This record gives sequence, structure tokens and C-alpha cells, in this order.
Amino acid sequence: MIKRYLLPVIILILVALVGVGLVGFNLFRDKAIKDFFATMQQPAAPVSTYTVKPSEWTPEVEAIGTVSAIQGVELSVEVAGIVKDIPFTANQTIQKGAPLLQLDDAIEKADIVAAQAQNVLMDQTLERARTLNTRGVGAVSSVDEAQSASLAKKAEIAKLQAVMDQKLLKAPFTGTVGIPRIELGQYLAPGTVVVTLQDLTTMRVDFTVPEQVLSQIKIGQPIKLGLTDNDINFKGEITAIEPRIDPATRLVSVRAKVDNSEGKLRPGQFAQVRVTLPREENIFTLPQTALVSSLYGDYVFVVRSAEEKPGAAKPADTTQPAGAASAEAAKPDDKKEPKLVVAQVFVKPGRRSGLVVEITKGLKEGDIVVTAGQNRLNPGAAVKIANDVNPANTQDAGLPTK
Repeated sequence: MIKRYLLPVIILILVALVGVGLVGFNLFRDKAIKDFFATMQQPAAPVSTYTVKPSEWTPEVEAIGTVSAIQGVELSVEVAGIVKDIPFTANQTIQKGAPLLQLDDAIEKADIVAAQAQNVLMDQTLERARTLNTRGVGAVSSVDEAQSASLAKKAEIAKLQAVMDQKLLKAPFTGTVGIPRIELGQYLAPGTVVVTLQDLTTMRVDFTVPEQVLSQIKIGQPIKLGLTDNDINFKGEITAIEPRIDPATRLVSVRAKVDNSEGKLRPGQFAQVRVTLPREENIFTLPQTALVSSLYGDYVFVVRSAEEKPGAAKPADTTQPAGAASAEAAKPDDKKEPKLVVAQVFVKPGRRSGLVVEITKGLKEGDIVVTAGQNRLNPGAAVKIANDVNPANTQDAGLPTK
């Protein structure tokens, strides 16, 4: 009877022990996994770096401008007429005074010939009147009338000659002509544009700068010009500064002159302009890729060693005998790379110029700043320096490389 009741109890106890064992195993397993991931070290992330050092820096004021020719006009006719001759071709270099268009001037030429014939008669009449007046036969009024008629005829001839000269369009300066906008035999009304003429040897660029930097802009100041940010190869100088600030935009208009002897610049092009300011000494600068902006401010990641500071005294191990300690000290140290981690450092950026930003607060000389790869970093993360491929090339950015 007792055995009948004892067997179920034993089975219950065994089941309970198995259940407790399973629960304990699961708890142990979860804790072991948690401890493993808590103590597991993340692999060091490769980063590119730049060592902060005071250097010379040439700040620049960036602007956007429009290129135009130093001399450029749209030539048009002053009088009406039929196109008789077009003595030029597109993109031809024309000297000053060269003919560009000839309108039909046959009527004006005939009028001039007739007026010149009448002018001869007027001169002869004036000469006879003077002769008669000298002999006391003719009246003085006859001389005055003949002289007036002669002068009027000469003025008429000059007027006809001026009209005929307007039928011939000449180049006002040396330059390159564009595509002709007229055809032979076409009737042209006064004001019709014939062709454009541009002097491409020297160009000018018009741009605007904020009023805050007006005090730094001077006439004769050098500028650099390019069609893209990566092609700033043209050099020039400022020739004019608008004395008035636009009250709507608070911008100041500036004009500069740029040499274009190679003919790469064309009127109407969009241009990137950089006004070169005086060189400054002992300035901390970084590639702009190193700077990270957040709601709490601008910061950078600085690489630091995770080991103890060099020169710190270590406590002596009293458990070893003196001989063992000296023998241990005599062993050569294994050369191991120090473990590097990053620290988040908030900085105060200043002026920007091209790919470079000035740092006015937060860094000191010798700090190693991460310039690429910081998007996957957190404060305290392990890193390794890999400057073989550096997207923020310090040489291209204008930073010191030594």
C-alpha cells in the first residue's frame, strides 16, 4: 500500500527537479550570452586622420559671378537699306575699323555727285560776285547771297556723305564677331542687330559679396576664378566696387578683370569666384569633412590612446622575489600597437574657404582628428588609422602636409 503512494511522489519530485534544471540552464545560458556580448570587443574601425598644427592660411571670400567681355556690343544699323555685302564670317577676328556690312548706297552716291556739281557752280558764282564787287559793279549783298548758297551746298554734301557713311558698318574695336543675323538682299530697318562683337582677350566678372566682408574687399585685390569648384585656374584683380549696398539683398556689387589670352572664358558663363584675403599665421584649420554638426553643436572625433599615460608609475609586485622581478624587467617588451579610441570633442568653427574650415576653439596642437569614417563611430569606439586612402586630401584642401 505504501509503495503504491510512494511511486507517484517520486515521479513528481523527478519532474520538478528536471523542470528546475531546465529553468536554471536557460537562466545560465542567457546570462552567459549577455556577459559574452557585454565583454566582447568590437573590431577597430579604420579611419583617416589629420594632425592639428598651427599653419599659414590664406582665407578667401567665395562668390558666384557672371563672365562678360571687357568690350562687347551688339552692332546694329542706323539707317534703313538693302544688304549689299557682308564682308565677314562667323568667329572671325576683326581689326578696329574693318567693314562688317555694306548697305545699298547707289542713291546717296548719285546725290553726292549732283550736289558736288552744283557746289562747283556755287563756287564760280561766288567768285564772280566778289570780282564784280571789287570793281565796284556788283553789290555787297550779291556776294553775301552767293557765299551763303555755297556754304549751304557744302553742308548738304557733308550731310549726304554722312548718310552714305552710315550705310557702311565698321568694327568699333578689335574683337571676334559672332554669327551674322542678316542675309544678302534683306531690307533692314534702323536699329536692326547685325552681329555681336566681343573682345575676348580680357574678360570681366561681376559678382556680389555680403556687406559684412565689404571692409576686406579692396580695388586691386587678387581673385581666382573658375567654372567649377575643382577648376579654379584663372587669376585676376578687382577693378571696381559699387559704393552703394543694395538695401533689398544687403549685397555689394564687385567687378574684376581676368586675363583670357587662351580664350577659354566666354561671355555669359557662370563662374565661381574666390577673393583672396591677406595671409594669416598660427591658424588651426581642418578639412570640412572632419566637422560634424548636431543639435547640440559642432564636434569632431579625436583619436586618443586607451592605455595609461606614459610616465605613470606602476605599483611594485611584492609577491615576486627581487630576482624574478629583475629577470622579468630584463625580458624584451613585445612591440604591440597601442589601442586607439576616439573621443567626441565639441569645437567652434570659424571661417570657411574651399575645403577648409577654421577652428577657433576646442582643439590644440597635436590632436589627431578623424577626417573620414566618423559616420560609424561612437565616443570610446576603437579605431585604427588608415591614411592610405584619404577622401579629405590635405594637400588638395590647402592644409599643411608636413
